[in-house]
Amino acid sequence: MILGCHVSMKEPKMLLGSAQQAVSFGANTLMIFTGAPQNTHRKPLDQMNISAAHQYLKQHQIHHLLGHAPYIINLANNKDEAKYHFAIDFLKAEVHRCDALGIEAVSLHPGAHVGLGVDVAIKAIAAGLDEILKTRPQVHIALETMSGKGTEVGTTFSQLARIIDQTPHNDNLSVTLDTCHLNDAGYDVKQDFDGVLREFDQIIGLQRLAMIHLNDSKNPLGAHKDRHANIGFGTIGFAALNYVCHHPQLTAIPKIMETPYVPLSSNPHHKQAPYLEEIKMLRAQKFDKELLRRLSIP
Repeated sequence: MILGCHVSMKEPKMLLGSAQQAVSFGANTLMIFTGAPQNTHRKPLDQMNISAAHQYLKQHQIHHLLGHAPYIINLANNKDEAKYHFAIDFLKAEVHRCDALGIEAVSLHPGAHVGLGVDVAIKAIAAGLDEILKTRPQVHIALETMSGKGTEVGTTFSQLARIIDQTPHNDNLSVTLDTCHLNDAGYDVKQDFDGVLREFDQIIGLQRLAMIHLNDSKNPLGAHKDRHANIGFGTIGFAALNYVCHHPQLTAIPKIMETPYVPLSSNPHHKQAPYLEEIKMLRAQKFDKELLRRLSIP
């Protein structure tokens, strides 16, 4: 089982620190932002501790390093030409940065159409992606399934399939399944994940699946919101997420948790990552609140 979490990347250790943090949680995969998700500031690559990080990953038998594109990229909005070309250029730089870091796939929110309509947005996303992918990067761009809040694009498998089909250089175009987003978009992960996976395979194809974001949801099915919950503490529940995690068709697919940090029982003002406990539960295939006794999950 390839199971890990989203970890930070901070000075001075940078990528090496990210790898060490993931190992401390018992993870055998990890996902990072290459820099702050809400701005364009990026550290020079020679400050990222890349060689030492990859040596450490190899020592701990971690073979899947994943990335997440910054939220400021919106390829769906070509109303403002300057902003649209900025999104293309910045994502192109991020993709080549991912190559330098050794990231195998980078998850990308497809974007929001801001009133232009889904059809216009899909065409704009595909054109922007093609500008990047025709440069033949090694990393895969993995379009993430979205919950459908606001004017988000990518809330259905058919929308993602249309983006892929309209992108000529699509060999390295993949998909990220986010269980919280799927639930909130109306896909019944809790009661019929096999049906959801079958529909995905029929419309897009399992060969396009790069990663799974394994998150519970604070929202009911089809709420079209996006509020992650800790594993077993949301509306999807532990049993369904454990089923996804151990699904025989998904053995080779990395699963990444992006669950909320939670307050310590001893100090509610201090929040801590729950990944060590969540990974233990999923590996044991048992929901055990005692593993979370030092945390106070609302």
